[in-house]
Amino acid sequence: MSMSGEFRAFAFKGNVVDLAVGVIIGAAFGKIVESFVSNIVMPVVSLVLPEGNWRESGIYLTRVITDGKLDEKLSKKLTYGAFMGNVIDFFIIAFVLFLIVTKIIGAMKKAEAAAPPAQEALLAEIRDLLKKA
Repeated sequence: MSMSGEFRAFAFKGNVVDLAVGVIIGAAFGKIVESFVSNIVMPVVSLVLPEGNWRESGIYLTRVITDGKLDEKLSKKLTYGAFMGNVIDFFIIAFVLFLIVTKIIGAMKKAEAAAPPAQEALLAEIRDLLKKA
């Protein structure tokens, strides 16, 4: 088999395609959660915090003053607010995924419990065929 044939066989295996779809959906889901956190959760949280936009909170390591004003571009700032925001985003994403996965697992368990085992279904089909004969 040629290298292009091997690559084609690898790239179009079910697992690789499933992984690609999962990554794309995960990226889109991440944007949705980021929007939810930024536009819905954080405005409520900012009411409790003393600063309005706490994602920009930080400590200046060096301050550069130009024309009597702080030069944001030249100053070095340790922005712990952005880190805290990303941690909160992570926990919200993890919690939502937890809820989704537990619901999916619960639905799968119900489906398994409702469906008879394959052997019983086959025996019932054979029984029904014998009754017709």
